Amino acid sequence: MKLLRFGTAGQEKPGVLDAQGRVRDLSGVVADIDGAALSDESLARLRALDLGALPLAPADVRYGPCVGKVGKFLCIGLNYADHAAESGLPIPDEPVLFTKAISAITGPDDTVLKPRGSTKLDWEVELGVVIGKTASYVEEKDAEAHIAGYCVINDVSERAFQIERGGTWDKGKGCDTFGPIGPWLVTRDEVPDPANLKMWLTVNGKTFQNGSTATMIFKPAFIVAYVSQFMTLHPGDVISTGTPPGVGLGQRPEVYLDVGDVMELGIDGLGQQRQVVGQA
Repeated sequence: MKLLRFGTAGQEKPGVLDAQGRVRDLSGVVADIDGAALSDESLARLRALDLGALPLAPADVRYGPCVGKVGKFLCIGLNYADHAAESGLPIPDEPVLFTKAISAITGPDDTVLKPRGSTKLDWEVELGVVIGKTASYVEEKDAEAHIAGYCVINDVSERAFQIERGGTWDKGKGCDTFGPIGPWLVTRDEVPDPANLKMWLTVNGKTFQNGSTATMIFKPAFIVAYVSQFMTLHPGDVISTGTPPGVGLGQRPEVYLDVGDVMELGIDGLGQQRQVVGQA
């Protein structure tokens, strides 16, 4: 299934994409696409629905973030060897873990705001993992069962805030609108090999990222198991798993976003996003 949330920001309704690519309203079935709706039992009930009997959403409806009430928004840094190289950093022996503020979460086509004082606004197309079952001290062989599904994430970053302002990476990662998620949460049964998905990103029509999750250092199941050794993962938590090469920081000379620029990005089978940069 392709689960989604649609409608005005902050008032999104739960939905599902039917076989014709139309949005069907699930608000009569579940309250939201959140942790409570993402258990295996809940997903099985949703699969059994006659989608044709559900109300249609308006054709031009806004897509919201595909997961609601996210508790933790976690990210894995430098998870592609070639991206680590372009960043001038060594390949990590263990996953680099940092957090993004949940207040950064936006819809897949919402405006990305350039923060005040920003000079190095950057892009990162990433595979998102959505947790469906509580995970604590999980072994890698069991980790996939704790994943509800996958989605597209743009890990928008402000490199000057991230690298030049002291402290951790979080300053440059958690600004408002820095976490477009969606358009859909694609359940794991429809993604047989999440470690072999093509992914891409363009800015103003020029391709900068053209990679594949096949070059990830740490694969999704390993990441879930690894993170669960340090903190309990709850249904609805989101993990962004890193980006392939081609970010602005890695260009020579470096290239960064400005107001009016347009990012378009996608991952095979998981949908596409489009954001215009505005000013905060």
